[in-house]
Amino acid sequence: MSSEKTAPAEPLQYDEGFGTQIGVGPHPEPWPEDDRLDPELLAHGDRRNVVDQYRYWTREAIVADLDTRRHDFHVAVENWGHDFNIGSVVRTANAFLAKEIHIVGQRRWNRRGAMVTDRYQHVRHHPDTADLTAWAAAEELPIIGIDNLPGSVPLETTALPRRCVLLFGQEGPGLTEEARRHASLVCSIAQFGSTRSINAGAAAAIAMHAWIGRHARIDGPDGR
Repeated sequence: MSSEKTAPAEPLQYDEGFGTQIGVGPHPEPWPEDDRLDPELLAHGDRRNVVDQYRYWTREAIVADLDTRRHDFHVAVENWGHDFNIGSVVRTANAFLAKEIHIVGQRRWNRRGAMVTDRYQHVRHHPDTADLTAWAAAEELPIIGIDNLPGSVPLETTALPRRCVLLFGQEGPGLTEEARRHASLVCSIAQFGSTRSINAGAAAAIAMHAWIGRHARIDGPDGR
């Protein structure tokens, strides 16, 4: 590998300019001989929002490694009004290593809350709920809606299937009527206060963690 000082291929830090700098600086020479490492990051430092295991790795190498152990649940989120919560859902899906993320509706979505974690996920677009349903049926994946709706069952007492699609609606309106019709099951999250609903991003995190609690292998503090 050459030690030529070139500009990094991607932003080094998702929150550059805010708070304490994260990551590591330039790697001392001589550099390790490892095809997974990025010469630009070795030369300039790695300030990305990644775990220490992936410091200096190329994005492609990180994705390939994640692909060897992704979980069996998918995350789908409706995108009809450019909801800013979608980014938060994507970031959580990355944290819990969802198999794929599905954007239903508009192709463009608000990526700010994702903190560039979508770069390490497989993101699939569906123009409408019918297209998502057809895809899920072909893959033999039940669609589990998450919303506090009449007829929903408590998430806390429901055994989520290992292979499934967790479908989330937008902040405010929640799941569309079409999404409710196509869901095999709709689960609600128990609430005990005065508010009628919780933040869509928070609801998605609770539902994904419910799947993790039932199906994931927990070996250490980072889940590895």
